[in-house]
Amino acid sequence: MSADVTASSTEPLHQTALVDIHRGLGARLVDFAGWEMPVQYSGILEEHRAVRERAGLFDLSHMGELFVEGDDAGDALAAAVVSDPRTLAVGRAQYSMLCAPDGGIIDDLIVYRLGPERFLVVANASNAAVDSDELAARLSDWKAVLDDRSRITSLVAIQGPRSAEVLGTLTDIDLAALRYYAIAEGQVAGIEALVARTGYTGEDGFEVFVEWARGPEIWRALAAAGESAGVVPCGLGARDTLRLEAGMPLYGNELGRDTNPFEAGLGRVVKLDKAGDFVGKAALERAAKEKLAKRLVGLRITGRGIARHGYPVFAGDRSTGVVTSGTFSPTLGVPIAMAYVASGDADAGTMLAVEIRGQRVAAEVVALPFYRRPR
Repeated sequence: MSADVTASSTEPLHQTALVDIHRGLGARLVDFAGWEMPVQYSGILEEHRAVRERAGLFDLSHMGELFVEGDDAGDALAAAVVSDPRTLAVGRAQYSMLCAPDGGIIDDLIVYRLGPERFLVVANASNAAVDSDELAARLSDWKAVLDDRSRITSLVAIQGPRSAEVLGTLTDIDLAALRYYAIAEGQVAGIEALVARTGYTGEDGFEVFVEWARGPEIWRALAAAGESAGVVPCGLGARDTLRLEAGMPLYGNELGRDTNPFEAGLGRVVKLDKAGDFVGKAALERAAKEKLAKRLVGLRITGRGIARHGYPVFAGDRSTGVVTSGTFSPTLGVPIAMAYVASGDADAGTMLAVEIRGQRVAAEVVALPFYRRPR
């Protein structure tokens, strides 16, 4: 899911219902996908470590919330996305993608089943409007209706090993019974909410969906309940370093129209054997059978320097690919990156080089993810 910071534009920025809270906390606000969002509060390193060790609070209200319901909702979504939402039990979720007819990735999504024929599709902020229009078009021949509630839904996440402890003091939902990639309806701090055990950090955590105006109340309640546990507000900067350590793709970096799910190592998401046709099926069937020209890999930088998005990757004197995301890993204490490289150079243990500021720096191909949380 998307967490990168975009360049500013001349259009007025959208603001979440929590913008005054962020300002009051001294957040550095930036333009992200047309939204004025906090990139950091106390600092990316401190916020990152808080999530790995305790818990952090995130405002994700810029994300898209698309509700799909109707007699054909399950069949309609199965024809629109690469996964099969019909296989979900009520209250469960799945990672999915919206692909173009040529197999290119329009967006990656999470699909939640709220009822027999009622679903919630959560889209990246940068693609929410595109996804809404595309899904509406794909549902038009079915008995299914799309209700785009992106601008009237606040989304606050608490992520980290102490998140259940903190949220549990505020909700009537049985969090112990709420499995990973599951969702339940209930109350949080006395407010009607949808609570999902999902996230984009590699840690245990929850995402709380409420009416737009109730977002600040949820944030304040979680912050107060988490004060003794060391919960801190976190911005997009920490979210990006956390997701990179966890090997989670970012739309616009690892995912895009010029990439198919198999190249991204996400072929398991594509259900080619599901009943009925779906957009992009023919192209993805071919991709599943053909030898991949490129593959997404993890890189551990063994020399000095940080590999950044767009830096070229070499195998000896031969150009083999490009870095998609890179950072210094606060958890591992080494520079890490993800990159697309030629399939022949993608096996773990292969030694490559990344060109960093005019110098080629050694990098080893490693298995993803870089970090897995303790169980």
